[in-house]
Amino acid sequence: MNLKQFYKLLLFIVLIPVLSSCFEVIEEISMKNDGTGDVTLTINLSQSKTKVASVMLLDSVQGYKVPSKQKIQQELNEAVAYLRKSEGISNVKSTSDFTNYIATISFSFKDVSNINNITKNILARQKIRATNSSSYTYNKTTKTFSRKYQSIGTAKTEFNKLKAKDKAVFNGATYTSIYRFESVVTSSSNPASNVSKSKKAVMLKSSITDLINGKINVSNTIQLSK
Repeated sequence: MNLKQFYKLLLFIVLIPVLSSCFEVIEEISMKNDGTGDVTLTINLSQSKTKVASVMLLDSVQGYKVPSKQKIQQELNEAVAYLRKSEGISNVKSTSDFTNYIATISFSFKDVSNINNITKNILARQKIRATNSSSYTYNKTTKTFSRKYQSIGTAKTEFNKLKAKDKAVFNGATYTSIYRFESVVTSSSNPASNVSKSKKAVMLKSSITDLINGKINVSNTIQLSK
């Protein structure tokens, strides 16, 4: 995604110290025929909640400072405040479940391209170098939804600089994108994607390490029935 960069912000600034190898990053976009829609972003650590709960009791682990629940909530609140000021964005909400360790941010958009601007601005504010080039478009006339994605070689280079124990955090971690539509999907260009039985949703799931290493491309062009 470049929404994936938004997750990167949360992962590395807030949650990376307490992650184990079992976590999920989930991006859901629900598109309406008129071009408006909703987004839900989720980081799910519930598979490792017992270990995470134990780590949260520590001051630091593997050289990283462990953030408090208050710190994590503060970061989520700041993200919500920023999104509420973003052009074309409304209905911004967040949830934080510190029993199962699941964090979500959701919002509505007037045009899917509004998401691209948000990502760009968030990265600039945090001085984070992009690891990929990604953007979303939706053509209301042709009813075509597109996501263009291109990994940047420096992402793999930077990942390879990490210590083995830090790389291990990403073993088994997954990224899932789910796109839902009002109309029936007639085609999906990415061979790794799956169209639902209802023909109104497309899902693509991959390992995060494959994304980092450029082994999978999550670009997709989805054609809807006219």
